[in-house]
Amino acid sequence: MSEIRLYVDEDASEGAVIVALRARGIDVVTTAETGHLGVADADQLAWATEQERVLYTFNVRDFARLHGEYLSKGLRHCGIVVLPDQHCSTREKIRRVARFIRSKTAEDMSGHMEYL
Repeated sequence: MSEIRLYVDEDASEGAVIVALRARGIDVVTTAETGHLGVADADQLAWATEQERVLYTFNVRDFARLHGEYLSKGLRHCGIVVLPDQHCSTREKIRRVARFIRSKTAEDMSGHMEYL
């Protein structure tokens, strides 16, 4: 079973969160690091899928819609993780994401959307 590798979209790319997740040994890349700032959500999800990464975002509405589109078309993505409460503390964001990573595998997330 393989570990989850995260792709963090630009609305969830808080520097302190990224640094803390990496310090915990979590494989994380961001839209800025991959040159994808301003890229459409559908293209972000497609790129994450090509790279076999779970997409982490605060954007519930758009990614829930994309998830539904993938399901209705019989397509697979590598997973979407959404933190609806983006106003929680940095420490809480780190805790939720790290706990999620410890509790799931990449295989668990295939084609799934999780809310933290």
